[in-house]
Amino acid sequence: MGGFFHYIGKFKRLCTYFLEEYMEQNKITELQNLLTSSLTELTISNPVKEETLTKVKIRPLELKGTSLFQIEEFTKTQAFHKNVTLDELQKLFPLYFEKRFRQALLKTPEEEVQILVSKKGAVSVLRKKTKNAQLPKLPLSHNRTKNYILNEGTPVPFLVELGVMTKDGAVTKAKYDKFRQINRFLEFIQDILPALPANRTITILDFGCGKSYLTFAIYHFLKVLHGRNVKIIGLDLKKDVITNCNRLAEKLGYEELTFLHGDIADYEGMNQVDMVVTLHACDTATDYALAKATFWNASVILSVPCCQHELNKQITNENLAPLLKYGLIKERTAALFTDAIRGNLLEAAGYQTQILEFIDMEHTPKNILLRAVRKQKPSEETLQKNLAELKPTLDFLHVDPTLYHLLIKK
Repeated sequence: MGGFFHYIGKFKRLCTYFLEEYMEQNKITELQNLLTSSLTELTISNPVKEETLTKVKIRPLELKGTSLFQIEEFTKTQAFHKNVTLDELQKLFPLYFEKRFRQALLKTPEEEVQILVSKKGAVSVLRKKTKNAQLPKLPLSHNRTKNYILNEGTPVPFLVELGVMTKDGAVTKAKYDKFRQINRFLEFIQDILPALPANRTITILDFGCGKSYLTFAIYHFLKVLHGRNVKIIGLDLKKDVITNCNRLAEKLGYEELTFLHGDIADYEGMNQVDMVVTLHACDTATDYALAKATFWNASVILSVPCCQHELNKQITNENLAPLLKYGLIKERTAALFTDAIRGNLLEAAGYQTQILEFIDMEHTPKNILLRAVRKQKPSEETLQKNLAELKPTLDFLHVDPTLYHLLIKK
């Protein structure tokens, strides 16, 4: 009799195994079938373990006449990109839910699909028709019309004045890359909005503002679109640029946007700043801007460095000499090391720092953005300890970065 129940139990376990396998395969097939060429946006979130990937964003694109999907995987400090075909994406998609993520939001022109995965692995799929389900599918080219923060077809006064848009809201062909850059930058601003004060005026300083496309964009986004109280100052060395920017700010009625003539290293006009922006500040000007931001205990730092010459002149290492003997390789390596060191120095100063792609490489080689959000201001003792931990790396490369000295003398 005992042998009978033994075989019954074994048979039951076998049935359970095949049932689970069937359900698992059915789940995978269902997830794969959700992905079609009409996909416009897919965000995978709610990670099981945050020490690995924190979020995944997927969007369609057309590259050299081929329809692909760009996968953007985020960790706490980095973002990784790869382009895949629809077939490859369908195979990869279920893998994100194997003890990695518990939620996803998929969008097409016809519907929104929410995917929820329980702790036991049960998958729920919730569908909702969109209001614009009757609209035709969007084109998939790099420059396709998409859900930008500032949409084409809707006139934005500062974009019209700066020649990015016509009066009826059409983006001018010559300025389309600039239009995409502005929207990409505003996505970064949108991400860090919770880190900025909500119950008082937000003070923002833009070092090396230039023609100030992005400075005006920040004001429009925060003040006009979100109704936040702001005080924004743009700083640049070119007097004619400052004059023109102030004239335009007055014309637009941007009362809390001011432009000043001055040098980053010498600027002492503020005691408290909530966000510091530095876009394409040349060489060590970026370092002075980052140091100022840490001195002010700024909540957010957004920096797109440019012309990283300092380390290129200094870097030397006997073991790396065979690789660094090529001028172009040395220049690019030094530029990447410069920003990697800056990221580490900001972390030493108490910031959660990410190094992200600002805009596609095909549009500009200056495509790295440092995004730093204040976690906790370290004590002077902790700061110096953190900086000392980076010293062996600097010694290995025989480099002496400006930002390191600005922070260690703090």
